[in-house]
Amino acid sequence: MGLNDFLKKIMGNKAQRDMREISPEVEKIKAAYENIKSLSNDELRARTETLKNKIQDSIAPDNARIAELKASIEDTELHLREKIYNEVDKIEKDITEKIEKVLIEILPEAFAIMKDTARRLNENAEVVVSATDFDRNLAAKYDFVRIEGDKAIFKNEWMAGGNLIKWDMVHYDVQLFGGVVLHSGKIAEMATGEGKTLVATLPVFLNALTHRGVHVVTVNDYLSKRDSEWMGPLYMFHGLSVDCIDKHRPNSEERRQAYLADITFGTNNEFGFDYLRDNMATSPLDLVQRMHNYAIVDEVDSVLIDDARTPLIISGPIPKGEDQLFDELRPKVEKLVSAQRQLVTKYLADARNLMKSDDEKVRDEGTLALFRSYKGMPKNKPLIKYMSEQGVKTAMLKTEEIYMEQNNRRMPEATDPLYFVIDEKNNSIEMTDKGIDLITGNSDDPLLFVLPNVGDEIAELEKNTTLNKEEKQAKKDEILQNYSVKSERVHTINQLLKAYTLFERDVEYVVIENQVKIVDEQTGRIMEGRRYSDGLHQAIEAKEGVKVEAATQTFATITLQNYFRMYHKLAGMTGTAETEAGELWNIYKLDVVVIPTNRPIARNDMEDRVYRTKREKYQAVIEEVVNLVNAGRPVLVGTTSVEISELLSRMLTGRGIKHNVLNAKLHQREADIVAEAGRKGTVTIATNMAGRGTDIKLTPEVKTAGGLAIVGTERHESRRVDRQLRGRAGRQGDPGSSVFFVSLEDDLMRLFGSERISGMMDRMGFKEGEVIEHSMISKSIERAQKKVEENNFGIRKRLLEYDDVMNAQREVIYGKRRHALIGERIGVDISNMIYDGAEAMIEMAKSDEDYDGFNLDLMKVFAMDSPVTEDEFKSTRMKDLTEKVVDEARQTFKRKTEKMASIAYPVIKDIYENKGDQFESILIPITDGKRVFNITTNLKTAYNNEGREVIKDFEKQTLLYVIDDEWKEHLRQLDELRQSVQNASYEQKDPLLIYKLESFGLFKEMVTSINRKVLSILMRGQIPTRDPKEVRQGEQQRRSDYSRYRTQKDEIASRSSSASNDPTKQDTREQQKPEPIRVEKKVGRNDPCPCGSGKKFKNCHGA
Repeated sequence: MGLNDFLKKIMGNKAQRDMREISPEVEKIKAAYENIKSLSNDELRARTETLKNKIQDSIAPDNARIAELKASIEDTELHLREKIYNEVDKIEKDITEKIEKVLIEILPEAFAIMKDTARRLNENAEVVVSATDFDRNLAAKYDFVRIEGDKAIFKNEWMAGGNLIKWDMVHYDVQLFGGVVLHSGKIAEMATGEGKTLVATLPVFLNALTHRGVHVVTVNDYLSKRDSEWMGPLYMFHGLSVDCIDKHRPNSEERRQAYLADITFGTNNEFGFDYLRDNMATSPLDLVQRMHNYAIVDEVDSVLIDDARTPLIISGPIPKGEDQLFDELRPKVEKLVSAQRQLVTKYLADARNLMKSDDEKVRDEGTLALFRSYKGMPKNKPLIKYMSEQGVKTAMLKTEEIYMEQNNRRMPEATDPLYFVIDEKNNSIEMTDKGIDLITGNSDDPLLFVLPNVGDEIAELEKNTTLNKEEKQAKKDEILQNYSVKSERVHTINQLLKAYTLFERDVEYVVIENQVKIVDEQTGRIMEGRRYSDGLHQAIEAKEGVKVEAATQTFATITLQNYFRMYHKLAGMTGTAETEAGELWNIYKLDVVVIPTNRPIARNDMEDRVYRTKREKYQAVIEEVVNLVNAGRPVLVGTTSVEISELLSRMLTGRGIKHNVLNAKLHQREADIVAEAGRKGTVTIATNMAGRGTDIKLTPEVKTAGGLAIVGTERHESRRVDRQLRGRAGRQGDPGSSVFFVSLEDDLMRLFGSERISGMMDRMGFKEGEVIEHSMISKSIERAQKKVEENNFGIRKRLLEYDDVMNAQREVIYGKRRHALIGERIGVDISNMIYDGAEAMIEMAKSDEDYDGFNLDLMKVFAMDSPVTEDEFKSTRMKDLTEKVVDEARQTFKRKTEKMASIAYPVIKDIYENKGDQFESILIPITDGKRVFNITTNLKTAYNNEGREVIKDFEKQTLLYVIDDEWKEHLRQLDELRQSVQNASYEQKDPLLIYKLESFGLFKEMVTSINRKVLSILMRGQIPTRDPKEVRQGEQQRRSDYSRYRTQKDEIASRSSSASNDPTKQDTREQQKPEPIRVEKKVGRNDPCPCGSGKKFKNCHGA
């Protein structure tokens, strides 16, 4: 017995230790539940109010202290305010910690209340309580509540996801375990059918009692809308507000109200995009989100791992964005790819002949030809088929090892005859000299597609003594311009080569309505609005002959990884997180806790069946499906791409088997198709993760026949995707089975599969059509999957490290932006800008002992003369000198702003007292001597604080204007830097390290530039007019227009008669009457208001 086994025997495995830790809490919940059950309905709701009050009472003194501190700010000097704000921040942190302690105390009672609410709605058609104002408002909006006199009656039936549901669920013990785990900020792994949506009601209810906001995050808008409607009434029964952001337009008042609700449902992308929009806002009216308090992420592995690597980007057009080289260079790339295809076909034909020889030297020539064919086009189908034959792949790998020796020293011998070399594992392509010669053709410049060595050229230029300084600079600019032009040309060629050789239509992407749309490799769903980065999407558009979209510039961006790490507390639930537990801990510090099932799993998971070729494998799949249908069992066939779905569909049609197809082209009725998949003899072809969030319910006759059969047509590179497919069967103790069919031609086996499998099949002399089925084989395949998972984790971690650099900068800039927008801490920021600006200025001047330059800089930025003489400048220490300059600058700023306020106030007073009823806001012109800023200010506020509001608005608008301008340019520079540092790897340097150093330098330059520009404007600000007649009415603040960032909805395609017999071409959506599904109650304007007030609806809640 090993040490690990010995320790496990004594201490138990992780799952057992987790359960032991949680069990005492669950026992407390059960004890509390027995007391709660005996309460009346009104007493039950009163208990909830008691818990809410307990939370608020625990933090009341802290809230009072914060209010007191904020009230003292206006009377405090600018440079002393930071101390007050630091104290406020510390108290707010203490409040958060105190709330967490109270929540732990009240957890058993809160969970018991939620469980008993579910029981009462399950056992009673109607639950009667004393009506509150909240109930009356509910009755006006929803039809599951009605008011009769002073009573509110809650029904146990309501609309959810377009269907009328009757509440029939009560939490069982393992769901209490799950609830405790979620409240602790961990991931609860629960098997399919264990009721994750119901589990979430427990921690959501508990944390919503704080009124600080709970976000429930789903993978698509169907689930967010359905779950908010399905679980909402349980929360509303206890006076908690519920909303869903996906029901409202971005940047609308309705969406802001959705975030103000106690519980907010929404999709991961929309939460992220709203954060970005908030940080592009130009008015407080545009802000919709509040603090990131607590989030529960449904299907957490899909959101935090699969989607996390894709950044959310809000972008806009750039000048000359239409000027791209993709269409221009496409013919050259097509010529290159065609030549390479002919060459690798010839090498493959040579290899077939030479490898049959008895002469070892001839065979070696054959394996070299095969290796060249592989390096030239690894996805070539005839090559893949040939390499699945006995001994072929093993021989090629031996040849590869020879040329890879001594750090690839001999590799050029093998690859030079090719036009370009593909590294499929790393998704990269490199052109050879032969390829460059082919596309250069008869061009005047033989180096048209060769990047110049800029470092050497500039070094040579520096040695040239015949040129003066201006001529050298002109030559240097010419060298850099030449590099920039050639760099774009080479990059375009490279991306086009990737598009033609590594990206297949109907596998990685589909073309719908002349648009290239990415297919999610994990789920098979179309990812609307997503585009490949770095010009790859434009390259694919050029390849497919559709319109090449203009290049865009990033305005705001964040990865989901960094967005979700902003939450004070984050939790998640899924059925397939255990295999990614290491990544979830490393990146998010989220522990995965496996929750036991309510009933033992009865599913029969069979060993993998391994075939030599894909053709044999698909024939075996069809035979298996036919046998299962004849046995009266429903079958779910899992595929990894649209192409395979369509191939299997044609094969089943040929055998006369009726079936449904669900793939990236036909995804609109996903939930419906998967839900119907449990009927006798039903065959459904779907991608491996189709149907996340839906349960396949079985009829009694299907259970008797053996339950749902899962047939996987390929092992996915990620184990949890396979587990997700298996998890469709065997819910809540149902019978079922699962089996995966694998071939040596599958991508996973080709790239990462153990050579032992192909070697074993060779040694045992397996013939075509024969199958291997053994636990050792299944374990070997899982080891291959682990290799890929480790590789993918490395890629994601690397991407996160790049984004972390930007994230640190983003937090600083967005913090300054938020202060400017709200106006609360703007004075502190300006005071710090004065200090930082003066310090940077003095540091530079002191290093050169340049007093005149220092004096000039002071005049440029602070619009003031030096407070020290030249002798004092030279003799005073830098720290003391900085203090003197900062004191003088702050006094100057205070004097100038007070003067501006005193000039503005008489004008404001005159307008307010004579035209106050006509104007809500006014435009005050302020100039810095170069340009005029029209500052919109609230007339009444400016009158009440004697013109100080004008100064505050001037500061706000100046900061926003300068920060946005500089940040946009900084993001563009970071985009360029990220591309350029990749060349560092050729010089044996770490691109990430260079990126960190260079980006820090760029960020420092940006902050210095922001400080100088802001101070230069603010220090020179003056009001050019004192005539009230010249002051115009200010426009009322409006919300920004974000309509161009809206997501699209697919329209129903026409049903052509020619497609009627082909399930892959049929529209899988039901014909529906064009009537909207209304969840909210529709009340006539003249009908009595449902709130019970006795007034007409139009005069009450319909007003």
